[in-house]
Amino acid sequence: DFTMTLYLRHYWRDERLSFPSTTNKSMTFDGRLVKKIWVPDVFFVHSKRSFTHDTTTDNIMLRVFPDGHVLYSMRITVTAMCNMDFSRFPLDSQTCSLELESYAYTDEDLMLYWKNGNESLKTDEKISLSQFLIQKFHTTSRLAFYSSTGWYNRLYINFTLRRHIFVFLLQTYFPATLMVMLSWVSFWIDRRAVPARVSLGITTVLTMSTIITGVNASMPRVSYIKAVDIYLWVSFVFVFLSVLEYAAVNYLTTVQERKERKLRERFPCTCGISHSKTMMLDGNYSESDANSLAGYTRNQVVPEEEKQEKMVVHLAMSNESNSSRKRGLKGHVGLRIIQNTHAIDKYSRLIFPGTYIFFNLIYWSVFS
Repeated sequence: DFTMTLYLRHYWRDERLSFPSTTNKSMTFDGRLVKKIWVPDVFFVHSKRSFTHDTTTDNIMLRVFPDGHVLYSMRITVTAMCNMDFSRFPLDSQTCSLELESYAYTDEDLMLYWKNGNESLKTDEKISLSQFLIQKFHTTSRLAFYSSTGWYNRLYINFTLRRHIFVFLLQTYFPATLMVMLSWVSFWIDRRAVPARVSLGITTVLTMSTIITGVNASMPRVSYIKAVDIYLWVSFVFVFLSVLEYAAVNYLTTVQERKERKLRERFPCTCGISHSKTMMLDGNYSESDANSLAGYTRNQVVPEEEKQEKMVVHLAMSNESNSSRKRGLKGHVGLRIIQNTHAIDKYSRLIFPGTYIFFNLIYWSVFS
C-alpha cells in the first residue's frame, strides 16, 4: 500500500449559490457551510484508511463566485492499495493509482472529469522517497460498472515509482558476490590440507544461508520467485558446488593413492635393485632441492598411464665410500613427488569464475 497527503479540489457550478455583487470577486467560507449545501460525494476506491485533517480546525475551504461557480478544497491523507509485482525485485518499477469516484450518483446524474488533464496534478518538486524515485504522474478516466447500481465515472491518479538499487547492491548483491569469490580460494589450497578447505567451504555456505534468510525476512511473502532470489540461490549453488568439488578431489586422491600402494606391493623390485625405499615429498620441492642429493640418477619406475596425475622421480643413490664402490653395492632411494594440485582444481579455477561472470552478464542484462 501507499500513503499520500493531498489537497483535493472540486470545481462545479450551482446556480442556487449565485449572488449579485459589484465589489466582491468571490466569497470564502469554512467547513460550517459545507453541511448546508450540496457537495460531490467523492470517495477513494480501494482505500484502506483516509481522513481529513482537523488541526487546528477542519482543513476545508469553500469559495463561491457570483456566477455560481464553486471551489471546494480539503486536505486529505489517504492510504490506498497498490497491486505490486515483485518478480523483478529489487530491479523493479511499480505503477500505482489513486482512484476517485462518486459513491451515490451514476454517470447519468454526475459527470466527473479532470479540469486540465495532466495539468490538474501539481506536485512538490522536493518530494523524495527513501526507496523509490518518482518518475512521472499522469491522469486517466474511465467508466466503472457495478451490476447492482450501474455505471460510474472514475478518475485515476497514476504514478510510476522506480526503486533505488544502491542499498540492495551494498547489502545483498555485493556480499553474495564476495562469498562466491571467497569459495574459489579453496581451489588454490593444497588438496591435502583438509581442515583448511573444509572449513572454508562450510563457512561460505553458512554465510550465504544467512544472507538469504536476512533478505527474505524483510520481503513480502509472495508465491513467485523474485529477481533477488534467483541471484542469491545461484550464488548459493556456486558456493555449494565448490564444497562438492573438494569432496570429489579428496575422493579421487584417495583412490589414486590406493592404486599406487597396490602397485608397489605387487612390484616391489621393479627396478632390479636389492634395496629400495620410497619417500613422499611435497610438490613444492624445487629442482635444486632434488639435485642436492649427491650421486642420484633418475629412473622411471611407474607405468606410463600413471604420469597423468603426478610426477614421479626415481633417484638411485650410490655409496660414496671406496669400499662400497669396490663391492659394487648401490643403495637406492625412490622419491615420489606428488603435485599438490589435482586436475579438477586446475579446471575449476577457470570454469567457476567464467561461469559466474557469464551468469552475471545474463542476469543484469535481463533485469536491469
